[in-house]
Amino acid sequence: MLRLIGKRVLGLIPLLILVSLIVFLLVSIIPGDPAVTLAGENATEERVEQMRENLGLDEPLVQRYGSFMGRLVKGDLGTSLFSSTEVIDLIKARAPATISLTLGAMVFAILVGVPAGLIAGSRQGSLIDRIVTLGATSGVALPSYFLAIIFILFFAVWRSWFPATGYVPLTEDFVGWLKSITLPAIALGTNGAALMSRQLRSALVDVLQQDYIRTARAKGLRSRVVLLKHAMKNASGPMVTVLGIQVAYLLGGTVVIEYIFGIAGLGQLAYNAVTQKDVPLIQGIVMSIAIVVVLVNLLIDIAYMYLDPKVRGR
Repeated sequence: MLRLIGKRVLGLIPLLILVSLIVFLLVSIIPGDPAVTLAGENATEERVEQMRENLGLDEPLVQRYGSFMGRLVKGDLGTSLFSSTEVIDLIKARAPATISLTLGAMVFAILVGVPAGLIAGSRQGSLIDRIVTLGATSGVALPSYFLAIIFILFFAVWRSWFPATGYVPLTEDFVGWLKSITLPAIALGTNGAALMSRQLRSALVDVLQQDYIRTARAKGLRSRVVLLKHAMKNASGPMVTVLGIQVAYLLGGTVVIEYIFGIAGLGQLAYNAVTQKDVPLIQGIVMSIAIVVVLVNLLIDIAYMYLDPKVRGR
């Protein structure tokens, strides 16, 4: 198993190089010229050219990518064009809010999606199965920004149970932190909870019809033991896949959610960087998120090795 994990880790290197190339090329073709933006609207052509030279934009594309990779290997994400602050410092300052929001959404998705899928899958065709299926379909169909607005109206404006905007750091006030991320985390995690419940329900319906489940029941094992010990482990594969995919979805969804709830996280920072054409900041944020997603998928692969002995034997 350790050998297989080592192969997966080595396989991440060319993947990250490819991701860095894609990020660099996509940022390079963004409409507009950062040199013009920094120089100002009434800047002369000489001033713009000087600014372009200072930024290294006059160099060939290949040379610029080489410089970008050289800094990236050293852990240097560059300096923001507008704030003149190290990109890594800006990311560190904004990351706690986004991490809190993402983890909160994942916890909500697991706490709601797993029990719902478990109950629906073990009671196929029942009333509760239909209710869970309807709720999961609605959860997939409703966009997170719509839920966010509804939650703000019901629980912040009309009831004042939670703050409508803002973020309280965990280190300052635990209760305030919990209240500040509850609504955005639920709005962001509803889609994941719906997808997880649907996947787990479908997998359980299939697993519970297998011969080894009938054998376990014939031996007199209690239904709870059969469901949780035997069926659940083999039905968890699709759900684990959804969980890995949700990490990328949640990190991308924070842009809208943070804007709606006024949370100063990476999503808001990325939005400002794009509007200002702050190339180093855009590249730094995207690469940081890409690395997180790649590492999470590595953990998902390791979880698969545990859940499926066939994968370990390859």
